[in-house]
Amino acid sequence: MGRPCADLMGYLELDVGQRRSGARMLSALKVFGRFVSALALTYLGLLAVTFFIGRVIPVDPVLAIVGDHATEQVMARVREELGLNKPLWEQFFIYISKVLHGDFGTSVLTSQPVLQDIARTFPATLELATLGILIGAGVGVPLGVWAAVRRGALVDQVVRVMGLIGYSVPIFWLGLMALLLFYARLGWVGGPGRLDVAFQYSVEPVTGILLLDAAMAGEWEAFGNALTHLILPASLLGYFSLAYISRMTRSFMLNELSQEYVVAARAKGLSETRIIWRHALRNAMVPLVTVIALSYAGLLEGSVLTETVFAWPGLGLYLTNSLQNADMNAVLGSTIVVGSVFIGLNLLSDLLYQWLDPRTRTR
Repeated sequence: MGRPCADLMGYLELDVGQRRSGARMLSALKVFGRFVSALALTYLGLLAVTFFIGRVIPVDPVLAIVGDHATEQVMARVREELGLNKPLWEQFFIYISKVLHGDFGTSVLTSQPVLQDIARTFPATLELATLGILIGAGVGVPLGVWAAVRRGALVDQVVRVMGLIGYSVPIFWLGLMALLLFYARLGWVGGPGRLDVAFQYSVEPVTGILLLDAAMAGEWEAFGNALTHLILPASLLGYFSLAYISRMTRSFMLNELSQEYVVAARAKGLSETRIIWRHALRNAMVPLVTVIALSYAGLLEGSVLTETVFAWPGLGLYLTNSLQNADMNAVLGSTIVVGSVFIGLNLLSDLLYQWLDPRTRTR
């Protein structure tokens, strides 16, 4: 009797284990399904918004292609070739099909595929925004922590004024003043563009990120020249992201420093440095990750004025020139890329959020 009972208990335990494993698998599949559905709906909404914006603005893409002096027959033929004579819903599905196959159309301005233009210009924007967010987060987070710890003191007032100036001063005006002072008067930095004329063809573009390509090729003179051109616009973008990041860091840290665990840590005799940097800041980093990710996305899409002032050949300048020339394929393609960046960084921040806060993994 003992052996059959033991076998029965073993089978029951195995069955319970299998059911628990199946339940976990089913839960994981449901989470993954919700994630994929949300991602698909977000992209569908992005495509719908970009498509209908391109159709409602008072710009005729046919006129931009054939010019003002084309005959009605030519315009009708081009309109038919572009599919603009079809119903709007049919145009939308054709548009989705092309985008899913990586076809954003041909640019009127460059006569090249829009995706090829974006692949050429986006690395310059990525390089500029990446250095900008490194400056903004690397300086803004410590400043925000310092301001929270010294609340009401002089340093707190200075940080708050810096943030206010960053929100208030137009970026194009600050860029022009910075060029006038640091380039024209003092000569400390390089001028507009990514390189001086003497170094234009000294670096073979591999990744499109000039500093990385120059370092990989061992062209250190070109690397230094590229850095002198990059540092001023990147510092400008870094300052504007710093204004937001420092303000949010201060707010999050003030909230954490008022929590009971901080009082308990002080009562146990832990050093103030350890309480601030290892405990309070660690908890504040959970929401701060989202702030930094969205600031980075904002620099990637919001550097239009900076790239225009500094003649930086990135996606922002490409988008500006496309708008001025009614190049709607380029405008819509750039908009989709920017929207995809926002979606990707939002997903990344969600993953980092769950990694930093284990409580969110069970929700």
